[in-house]
Amino acid sequence: MTTPPGRRERKKAATRRKIADTALRLFLERGYDAVGIREIAAEADVAVTTLFSHFAAKEALVFEQDADFEQRLVRAVTDRTPEEPLVPALRREIHALVRHCTADSASPVWHMIDSSPALRAYEDSMRLRHAESLAAAMAADPGLARTTTACRTLARFTIDAYSLARESADPRAAVDEIFLMIEAAWAVT
Repeated sequence: MTTPPGRRERKKAATRRKIADTALRLFLERGYDAVGIREIAAEADVAVTTLFSHFAAKEALVFEQDADFEQRLVRAVTDRTPEEPLVPALRREIHALVRHCTADSASPVWHMIDSSPALRAYEDSMRLRHAESLAAAMAADPGLARTTTACRTLARFTIDAYSLARESADPRAAVDEIFLMIEAAWAVT
């Protein structure tokens, strides 16, 4: 049984959410590069140090759900039932992430990301980190019995499936097409 978060944790989460929402609103109104950290902190009514205690960099404000996405990918490996194959579990999670990130409300955010070299670079480093976390979870699973290289490869393909599908005209079909290839490759390792 999970213990509900205490008052302090709820307050921290609310502050984090307020900062991220404020930043995103300002970025979308005025452009990512036109908004400074001090402006975000002032608008969110927090100190700059408080902002940085929640977000390590300005770019992280745009990718506020980064840690949650990473954990969801890891849990797709660690929380699946012993009889559930790995690749379908990953496909299901990538479908969920793609649905979230291709919603109509996400379009302005992705346009902003795609038009900013700093945000694209941050997204690239974030994707590599997600792939490494996913690979570590797979390598730690004794039921998979694959090499580190095989786990890292599948993790990278999985993360790339998300990016490719997000950019596709039919994201759902793209995920399914990509995972057919991933499943075939995983079967021969």
